[in-house]
Amino acid sequence: MDRTEPADVQRWVRGWRLVLLDAGMLVYPAVTVPGVFQHSSGRAAVAGCVIVGVFVGCYVLATRAAARHARRFWPLLGVLAVLFVAALPFAHAETFFLATVVVSLAVPRLPRYSGALVVVAALAALVVPWMLWGTAGWTQAVALVFTVLVVYAFAEAVRANAALVEARAEVARLASEAERTRIARDLHDLLGHSLTAITVKSTLARRLLDTGDARAGEEMTEVETLARQALTDVRAAVSGYREVTLAGELARGRELLRACGVTADLPTATDVVDPARQELFGWVVREGLTNVARHARATRCAVTVTESTVEVVDDGVGGSPEEGSGLAGLRERVKAAGGQFRAGPVRPRGWHVRVTL
Repeated sequence: MDRTEPADVQRWVRGWRLVLLDAGMLVYPAVTVPGVFQHSSGRAAVAGCVIVGVFVGCYVLATRAAARHARRFWPLLGVLAVLFVAALPFAHAETFFLATVVVSLAVPRLPRYSGALVVVAALAALVVPWMLWGTAGWTQAVALVFTVLVVYAFAEAVRANAALVEARAEVARLASEAERTRIARDLHDLLGHSLTAITVKSTLARRLLDTGDARAGEEMTEVETLARQALTDVRAAVSGYREVTLAGELARGRELLRACGVTADLPTATDVVDPARQELFGWVVREGLTNVARHARATRCAVTVTESTVEVVDDGVGGSPEEGSGLAGLRERVKAAGGQFRAGPVRPRGWHVRVTL
């Protein structure tokens, strides 16, 4: 895993899933050791066991290098391949369990050659033992193919998760840029005329004042009127940006979930909700769907609205036991309205936010 990948992806791939997969691969060196004792004895058996032990140490170093130091990974993979060949005289066909480890490390990083690499390794597991010792390694070949498929599927899941995180970040960035552009455009259109008029009239009033013309007072009165009107317009614009309605948040939320690849089950009508409650319910929907898009990694999300309740439920990974500022602010809004607020995990997986008035 490259260090430049998103932090969410690094946490996902370096978590318990990767540890479990790496630990599971150690089964193959373990089942190679009985093969050493079956086909070797005395000093030869000791030498075979030492080779397998060194193989395990190099494998641990290779897994660490794969996540942090890509340049060190390939030399270590080459050492593992050499150790596999060195163990052949001691463990015979069982040595190809070590080949399973080598191929599983190589395939996710060589996707273009993965199919050919697996075919060659599986054929080698069948042909080489048969030519040297008269026994084909059917078990080893089957184990190699299925193990590599599992590892490859895991690698594809990591890539898909990285693409999803990047896509969500891009959606958020584009939405933020579009909002800033809209606000800048609207404020320019709103204040451009008023500020220009104020500037012109202020200049005129100053000149009239220098000449002692009585019209200077009239011009300053008009400047004051224009300034008050501009202030009123700005306040109305800012109020409009912050205005929240249930219908509006459901419409925006549907587009947000669609952009994130989440299947949305949202109501299309809000008539059942009293107009006095629609703003608060809109805040609930906004915060709930924003958290789904940012944190949940969900595939489905549903919003349920009744006369007195609104609930947002997803099937994602759940939330943090510590409330963020968004949920804390929402709790305060609900408390001020005399309602009940609940948020927490649902079974078997997911998270829900529910408000009752």
